[in-house]
Amino acid sequence: MKQGLLTAAIFLLLLIASYGQKSNNEKAGGKITGKIIDSSSNLPLEYATITLFVTGKSKPLNGTTSATNGEFTLTNIPAGSFNIVVEFIGYQTFNFSNITVNQKHKVIDLKNIFLKKKQRTLQSVTVTAQGKLIDNKIDKLVFNAEKDITSQTGVATDILKKVPQVSVDVDGNVELAGSSSIRFLINGKPSTIFGSNITDVLQSIPASQIKSIEVITNPGAKYDAQGLGGIINIILKKSMVQGINGNVSLTAGTIMQNGSFNFNERKGKFGLNAFINGNARLTTATPTSLQRISTDTATKTNALLQQDGSGDFNRHGFQTGIGFDWNYNDRNNFSGALNYENFGNKSIGFINQSELTQNDPGSIFSEINSINNTNNAFNQHSIDPSLNYKRTFTKEDQELEIGIDGSFGHNNKRAGNDQFLQPQDSLFYGTRSTNPAKENEYEMTVDYLQPLHKNINLGVGGKFSEYSISSISGAFVWQPFFKNYLYDSTLSNNLNYHQKVYAVYSELSFPLGKFLEAKIGGRYERIQINSFYANAQEKVDKGYNTFVPSVFLMRKIGEKQTLKINYSKRINRPDYGDLNPYINTSDPKNVYTGNPGLKPEIRNRYELTYNNDLGKTGSFMVNLFYWESKNDIQPFIVYYPSIEVGDTIYTNVAVTTRENIGIEKNAGTNIFFDLHINSKFSVRSNVIFFYRHTINQVDKGYNSSNANFRFNINSSYEFTNNFAAEFFGNFSSPRHEAQGRYPSYTSYSIAIRKQLWNKKASLALTANNIFSKYVNQQTYLYGPGFVTSSLRKIPFRSFGINFTWKFGKLEFKKEKTQDNSINLNPPEQ
Repeated sequence: MKQGLLTAAIFLLLLIASYGQKSNNEKAGGKITGKIIDSSSNLPLEYATITLFVTGKSKPLNGTTSATNGEFTLTNIPAGSFNIVVEFIGYQTFNFSNITVNQKHKVIDLKNIFLKKKQRTLQSVTVTAQGKLIDNKIDKLVFNAEKDITSQTGVATDILKKVPQVSVDVDGNVELAGSSSIRFLINGKPSTIFGSNITDVLQSIPASQIKSIEVITNPGAKYDAQGLGGIINIILKKSMVQGINGNVSLTAGTIMQNGSFNFNERKGKFGLNAFINGNARLTTATPTSLQRISTDTATKTNALLQQDGSGDFNRHGFQTGIGFDWNYNDRNNFSGALNYENFGNKSIGFINQSELTQNDPGSIFSEINSINNTNNAFNQHSIDPSLNYKRTFTKEDQELEIGIDGSFGHNNKRAGNDQFLQPQDSLFYGTRSTNPAKENEYEMTVDYLQPLHKNINLGVGGKFSEYSISSISGAFVWQPFFKNYLYDSTLSNNLNYHQKVYAVYSELSFPLGKFLEAKIGGRYERIQINSFYANAQEKVDKGYNTFVPSVFLMRKIGEKQTLKINYSKRINRPDYGDLNPYINTSDPKNVYTGNPGLKPEIRNRYELTYNNDLGKTGSFMVNLFYWESKNDIQPFIVYYPSIEVGDTIYTNVAVTTRENIGIEKNAGTNIFFDLHINSKFSVRSNVIFFYRHTINQVDKGYNSSNANFRFNINSSYEFTNNFAAEFFGNFSSPRHEAQGRYPSYTSYSIAIRKQLWNKKASLALTANNIFSKYVNQQTYLYGPGFVTSSLRKIPFRSFGINFTWKFGKLEFKKEKTQDNSINLNPPEQ
């Protein structure tokens, strides 16, 4: 009864309010509405000026500006005839004439008003604006690299070091919130080049080519489920302005050298861009040492292996490509690209080795001294085509996008060694091996966004992708009797791997009351795997299904603060580097191989993020996270006192592969702040702390629990409008995994930059670790039967000089003046 009375009372109040509103509207004047849109980009224009004039009068009667979504409303308009003028800086003025407001036409909707950009010739343009360095969106974080004035002299890894939640070690390996399982994209597109040697790829992309970096730690249902740590999307620069423009960047250094050329041309609705960039790490010597104590319980003997050596290492890489963008009309856009990449590295070195075997009391069984000369190389090249179609509709936010992307790569690993007994200097072991492979990937995606109501959007779509590997390795082993290298069928193998992914998703974004924005979604993936590994002599034909949910909630606290809560489920499907069964025996005491039997790793991730935009003072962000992985994939070492591979018996050998180690749990926080002390001095810092617990289900009893810490600080000072200096320091505590402790590191850099020629060019000097030649990398690992300690001394002290030049005029040919006047009220018959 009470519920019925309450319902009736609410209904009565709504009826009265509706009647009151109706009465007020009847007394009020007329209303004119509309929406201002850029005719070329189809995007809404904010702060366009709308002015209302009585016909025949020059004095404005009323006026307003457009909102963020381009919409405007003029109210309380008396009956009469009016003209409306729509203006926006840089755009042609749009006029409406003879708009009649009366009882019959009291509410007039002008609908979409498309403004065209003014067309004129500019000799030179200089735009100075302090934009946001960090954009925090509901499902991702955007680091605007082009607004970071001093990072442009390096490569992609130099920018990634400064991105919140990202850490980069001295070898260029990247972690996102403590996880190295990251899906890398360039301009939103995948490539096979990321699967084999991400370090080479990132160090071949000059920072001057990067517009922004998107970090998505908890990707939504629209994104592929691959990548446990999340997605890092590198957005390269591309100009959309009319005319010809571009830039050239060249860096010469004692260790690193790179260069880039970027060209853009746009005429009317068609744009073309091309680029080429490259990188070279000059040959440097990297000293190494290793000590391993191992136990053979069967023979009750201990072995002490000591190795000291050095390797001359270098790498190279370049990328080039061409792309187009064509606005066929206001609703249809086509874009595409064709890129080529080529990367490689090479190492030539030696290892002095001493192997001492003794029983428990200490009696020496044997002592063998030798020298091992090694030679390793890797090369890869890839062609990546892509084609996209985008369709927009009259209804705001409604759009359809279809994409076809491919990546077709070839790579080749080569390894060789010659091991000589000392002091006789006689060759007793040697190998020659090659591992050519093809790695192809292509995918087709369809995404559709349908507005259901104001601020309520439904996204649906699907994807089909195919990933294939064809790998052949041939090994030749030194045969003392024949004094020649003969083919070894047991060390040789081949792998054929095919993976298909079928995926569909849907996600809904909507407001929850007046305080929360929500996006919830689900993605279903069917993965089918067919593979054949020659040495196993069995075919694998299996499939598995994965449902990937995601939830995002965002609360805006005023205009400057946001609070986000996220959950997502992720999957790590092993790539070529994980699966490749190629056996590298160039150091017969430390053998490396992939694992074709790896299972996908599954992770559930939870996040809570608070962000405060301090305006001119800067910004502040705190992120709390927790994630748990099953079938956790890690590097894994198994020690063998003796192992037979074909006709060869290896003694006292550690075999390193990849393994589903078990369960890993991480809980931690990331703190980032960007403070502008004054107009000249700014400080940024990124702190990551997390606690890791690993349950080792392969070697029972070898669980680990530990704390990990990453920290960097970046300060810059602008002495004048065109002269700036920067300091960047980076520290990481040791990284703990199931089998031990990986290296800590400390690095720092100093840079100064002088802008020239009215900021069209710049000259920069950089220096890294000027007080120390090497960064020492100490690793401590253990497992059943062995304890290993190793040291790598990585050359890191370097100096460099960079020159960057922006060229071209922004040409806008003046068009004939068009009469945009529109009469909305034709004469009555």
